[in-house]
Amino acid sequence: MKLERNSGILLHPTSLPDSPVCGSFGDPARVWLNELAEFGIGVWQFLPLAPTDSFGSPYSSPSSFAFNPWFLDQNDLVKDGFLANNLDNFSSENDYFDKRVDFQLANLKVKSLRFYLVDYWDKQNRTIKEEFEIWCSKQFWLEDHSIFMELKIQNNDLPWWEWPDKYAVRDQEELANWKKNNQRELLGHKLLQWHLDRQWKSIRKLAKNLGIFLFGDVPFYVSKDSADVWSNRSLFSILNNSDTFLQSGVPPDYFSETGQLWGNPVYRWSRHKASNYRWWRKRISRHLEQVDFLRLDHFRAFEAFWAIPGNDKTAENGFWLPSPGKEILGLIKKDCNGFLPLVAEDLGLITSKVEKLRDYYHLAGMKILQFAFDGNLGNPYLPENIKDENWIVYTGTHDNSTSQGWWKEMDQERKEQIRERIFDYENFTSWELIRIGMETKAKLFVAPMQDLLNLDDSCRLNKPGTIENNWSWRLSRNDLKIKEALNKYGDLAKKYKR
Repeated sequence: MKLERNSGILLHPTSLPDSPVCGSFGDPARVWLNELAEFGIGVWQFLPLAPTDSFGSPYSSPSSFAFNPWFLDQNDLVKDGFLANNLDNFSSENDYFDKRVDFQLANLKVKSLRFYLVDYWDKQNRTIKEEFEIWCSKQFWLEDHSIFMELKIQNNDLPWWEWPDKYAVRDQEELANWKKNNQRELLGHKLLQWHLDRQWKSIRKLAKNLGIFLFGDVPFYVSKDSADVWSNRSLFSILNNSDTFLQSGVPPDYFSETGQLWGNPVYRWSRHKASNYRWWRKRISRHLEQVDFLRLDHFRAFEAFWAIPGNDKTAENGFWLPSPGKEILGLIKKDCNGFLPLVAEDLGLITSKVEKLRDYYHLAGMKILQFAFDGNLGNPYLPENIKDENWIVYTGTHDNSTSQGWWKEMDQERKEQIRERIFDYENFTSWELIRIGMETKAKLFVAPMQDLLNLDDSCRLNKPGTIENNWSWRLSRNDLKIKEALNKYGDLAKKYKR
């Protein structure tokens, strides 16, 4: 990573305060960036900016290329002359949703904005319309994305393989007729993405001017019910009858007797190779337009992946198959003029071959302090075993307990493993773990915002293997408390020369 010793905070835009429904690419993001800069914090890390599935997960998106329309800032649209200023302000009357994202309300807001943007489009001047058309012509993914999203709406949100056959199999004549009859609907989806792109470019420019790095995230797999799979079926392990032939997951281990069944179709690598991995390269290129650094989630699968028969209900009968990760990363490196601004999510059971691939391309890996203190002196997550700088150290990630929650759940024997490292053992706070991380040799240290506020597990973002109360936590705006936490974090970063 071409990054000086630095500190960062993990906070997804949905969690940003001071906006109805959820955080946006308007004032909530601008205020956040200015606060980071004010207190000398140099990196903002977030989850994929893609649309979510029905449970709010950005890791199971209907598109690998689109932005989540929840992030579109209504106030900026009015200010820039794209909407009238007398529209509904989508705020919930329920105090609960000041602390949680209301997915239903978020989708209602998007539906309303899409309608009003189209309605107001006729009032825009020729220059604006030409700018929009030029942008659309450069987005190879946009047409399929817009068709897919509108067909989902018109088919009661059913997955594409349950649509009428003519649409499920992409009958070109039928689709051409359908497009003629749905031009304004398609315009609405395209306008959403154009405005999101415009607003994010403004955020990216502000971050650059403030000297803050944007650190994004891309999942390895894509959802079967996505525009990507629907429009590129040959690139995925999908049979002619739309069933999945091989699906993704990870094998049984210490944590799960039956492994994890994720259910995404795996890649049909021979087809990707035939196009010189064009789809993958365009996908990464699109993400790198948006951020300075990109985390490759499930990096392990770039070396080999666990393939499970399509009809299986557990991951037990899967088998390892090789991945062309070395080829793909080599091509992306060429596309990036010789520098790979990528980070390997190399957590879990990682083999020497995976480490070799990561190190071959000099990618930074990840170290999680919550995994460190098990009494094993050789534990690779122990601070003293992080011997060089090409790492990113975290207290925990979006998939872990908060550090306060981690401490509360820990048994006494394990707590003893960390006693000598803690200043105030009887009154443990997340700041103990933050300080330990700041002290390490790692180039970058990142803490989730929940840890800066010493919050418990009622505020964790995601609990893997569950579907309730995930991806919806929001930061409540208490100016004094947030600024105090950021100030303390910034002071600690200065102390450890970050």
